Amino acid sequence: MEITEVRVFPVANEERLKAYATITLDNAFLIRDLRVINGNTGLFVAMPSRKMKDGTFKDIAHPLNSDTRQMIEKKVLAEYERELANPTKRPERPDSAADTSQG
Repeated sequence: MEITEVRVFPVANEERLKAYATITLDNAFLIRDLRVINGNTGLFVAMPSRKMKDGTFKDIAHPLNSDTRQMIEKKVLAEYERELANPTKRPERPDSAADTSQG
């Protein structure tokens, strides 16, 4: 499995949440809503999750082993650092823009 694309969308004015990320695997599978978080020991990548009825969070998608987690984290954090150094001119999260073209 290869990560063939990483897109990072920095978030302004948040203490812990630094960015959202989207990764593509093998040019065939897209995973959205990874989050770059500033934790107690530095930056890490949190997997997409949803809130359950009891208030806990469950990952929607996640790596099954530490090697895959490290590969994802390394690529996402490298792209995050690159994006901070050379910001891309695009909306923070283009997939969340409201569709105003109602016919």
